[in-house]
Amino acid sequence: MNNKTLFISVAAFIGIIFIAAVSMYKSQQSSTIANGLLPALERIGAPEKGGKQAKVTIVEFFDPACGTCSQFYPLLNNLVKKYQGKVKVVMRYAPLHQGSEDVVKMLEAAHLQGKFWPAVEVLFANQARWVEHHVSNPTSALAGIKTLTLDHEKLDRDWHSEKVAKIIAQDIQDGQTLKVRATPQFFVNGKPLLVFGYDQLVNLVEEAVEEAY
Repeated sequence: MNNKTLFISVAAFIGIIFIAAVSMYKSQQSSTIANGLLPALERIGAPEKGGKQAKVTIVEFFDPACGTCSQFYPLLNNLVKKYQGKVKVVMRYAPLHQGSEDVVKMLEAAHLQGKFWPAVEVLFANQARWVEHHVSNPTSALAGIKTLTLDHEKLDRDWHSEKVAKIIAQDIQDGQTLKVRATPQFFVNGKPLLVFGYDQLVNLVEEAVEEAY
């Protein structure tokens, strides 16, 4: 092997090592960033569904007035069913639409009565009745929630309470920490969905399930 060939071989080898190192660094950097934000991802008592011992957690920051959140809702249910016991979904409030802050307080008040999921399903199913031009009408939203079987007086007390206000404030603050600027925003085991789309979310969940199980 002459010097020229040796030089090219060494240069190529160094190049491969450099590319691998950069790739590994970026991967580690992304993981480190996600790990540093983990305390802001989940809140004790937040609404959740799926396997209690699930090793894969999808955290969604959502606004009940968000049309895309409504469209993704049945798709998330499909993921929970597909990976029964292995995946759970945790919902966090991100009231980005005008008027939605009161609506998420109502949802949390329903959650205190064990009615979060029926309440969010009612709101999603009837979005056109209480959302107009991306602006929420809390009065109409409350009327929808009150079609459910729950204690209406307690609901009214709770959604006006300081306890619920603090819960919503924490979710808003955590969303800001995680740079949630639009809904829905998903995180799977601490990894943000960087390229938005259902297929991309499915792929991220599949990868997490393979790693966890």
